[in-house]
Amino acid sequence: MAIALAAPHRAAVSAGERAIASGGNALDAALAAAVMLTVVYPHQCAIGGDLIALVRNPNGETKAVLAAGTAPAAIDEVSSGWEIVPRQGAHSVTVPGMVAGWQQIAGMGARLELSSAFAGAADTAEEGFPVSAGLERAITSRAEAIAADVGLRGVFMAAGRALAEGDLVRQPQLAKTFRRLQHDPSDIYSGETALALVRALRKHGGTHQLSDFENYRVELADPVTATVDGRKWLAAPPPSVGALTLGVAAYAHGGGEELAPALVAASVRAVTTRRLHLGDPARSAVSNDALLHLDVTTSDRVHNEAPAHGDTAAVVAIDDEGWAVTIVQSVYQTFGAGLLDPETGIVLHNRGSAFTVDPELPSCIAPGARPPHTLAPLMIDSGDELIVAGCQGGRAQPWILAQLLSDRTATAGPLADLLERPRWVIGDVDLGFDTLTLASEPGVPETIIAEARRLHIAQHDFSGPSDSAGHVQLARHRRIRGDIEAASDPRADGHGAVFARLPHRGEPS
Repeated sequence: MAIALAAPHRAAVSAGERAIASGGNALDAALAAAVMLTVVYPHQCAIGGDLIALVRNPNGETKAVLAAGTAPAAIDEVSSGWEIVPRQGAHSVTVPGMVAGWQQIAGMGARLELSSAFAGAADTAEEGFPVSAGLERAITSRAEAIAADVGLRGVFMAAGRALAEGDLVRQPQLAKTFRRLQHDPSDIYSGETALALVRALRKHGGTHQLSDFENYRVELADPVTATVDGRKWLAAPPPSVGALTLGVAAYAHGGGEELAPALVAASVRAVTTRRLHLGDPARSAVSNDALLHLDVTTSDRVHNEAPAHGDTAAVVAIDDEGWAVTIVQSVYQTFGAGLLDPETGIVLHNRGSAFTVDPELPSCIAPGARPPHTLAPLMIDSGDELIVAGCQGGRAQPWILAQLLSDRTATAGPLADLLERPRWVIGDVDLGFDTLTLASEPGVPETIIAEARRLHIAQHDFSGPSDSAGHVQLARHRRIRGDIEAASDPRADGHGAVFARLPHRGEPS
């Protein structure tokens, strides 16, 4: 009896291990890790952010949890004159969906109460934890924004300087918030925490009202599926970009060309597809078929997207009872909207900056709409094997996952070896480039670089393994062999591990 778990920070994996020791299953382990990440990886995820997940039960049924936040009902009072949606500040903040997403996942088959995960997070926030290498890089890269916000400055420049690796981070206000959530998770939507966030956002000029938080609901949906090279790929539907992951993999396999360069061509096409077709299907016409088939027939409507160096954290878990989950959660850009509410200790995301102001596009901002979402959890089922994947990587998540997992031969070996392979990503302003560019780590095959040249795409060389190439978490259950495995990206600060689990009541020990 075992559970495989991977997360980008060791403290998160330890939290999952404690949940397993308390009798939890894969869902409990993943939730404990996900909650802890909002304390120890606040540059990538916080309870002021969103979550999208895939959950599979022992009967083989998979559901997508879309905890994507909505724009304030009064946003049109200020957005009508915008030429672009603000990238930072209160107007970039949508209602945070993360806590509601955790509640939804817990209700789908977890054995433990979420309160235990909240208690552990509160203890860590109060006692403090050492700054990791990844958090130090984030603090350095966003030092100006941190210094400009009283909340961020009070936590990450508490000693009058930017915290460095090994320094202790204490978050007493966040600890108090988790204590409230421990007693009532809905406090962030209808209680003291919600009221504090509304006050903070309105102080910064936001149009948010308590009713925006009170009316928020998670969507539970069927996954988008596609058969690629004999395996069933499952992803979250829009507003998640998940269908595009399937589209890139299928397009690359469908042309009869060498797989690696075909993935580059598919990804270039997918950049335009995303801009044209991704949005909130509850508010506008969004076509899964267009995303799956990489439709670019109306590319003249596309405009450059706003810069967004996405920061996200993924947790994956799988157990031999048949539970599997991939949770991808985020504040979008590093440290989100550049706002930490001093009263609650919550870092607020800037997911709303992914909206456009073009009424012809499904991504256009509107009251109550959900922005196009980069979070792209993935499962691949080959019948005798299930792979569960999640990724940090901003808008590049679809091609990061597709290049890693499209080749059946590559995925047959140890998952840790797969994650050490050099990677490439494609992007423009999201990667800091003026034009569409293929950026590659040392060791990427020359066929990839040659394909970029053929497509007249600019090329950039990373000096080494790069955060921009993604932090991928993987878990696998080989049903016939009866073994499970987990691996965490060496570009992050975590690890993957397999833990023995306690028998559930009624199970043979």
